[in-house]
Amino acid sequence: MPAASQIKALIVDDQSSIRQVLAHSLAQVGFTNIAQRKDGKEAIEYLESNPTHLIISDFNMPVMDGLALLKAVRANPKTHKIAFIILTSEASKDLVQEAVKAGVNNFLAKPYTVAKLKEVLEKVFGPIT
Repeated sequence: MPAASQIKALIVDDQSSIRQVLAHSLAQVGFTNIAQRKDGKEAIEYLESNPTHLIISDFNMPVMDGLALLKAVRANPKTHKIAFIILTSEASKDLVQEAVKAGVNNFLAKPYTVAKLKEVLEKVFGPIT
């Protein structure tokens, strides 16, 4: 049961406005260590030298999408245990099945509320304070 302030989070989304809103939402539930990257490739580069506990990634992004990022994170022994939540507005059955097969921890559907975000986070980490 980690405190939200102890969880190092990485937001990956190609839209800066989405990254800002999500960072603000995470701050509202107590997160203080929040990094942001615009695509999966930048996220992989960031993870090489920055220990991270949580990735919240959009599904649809140029360069490297969320599913490819998830697979890369799970394939790397240094990052395979990072909690991974896919943020998406398209919860197609195929996407969900593919992401589950690849090891996603949970999904967050857009649009979301701060309460829903906290609920999704607590399904992954247990109660966050």
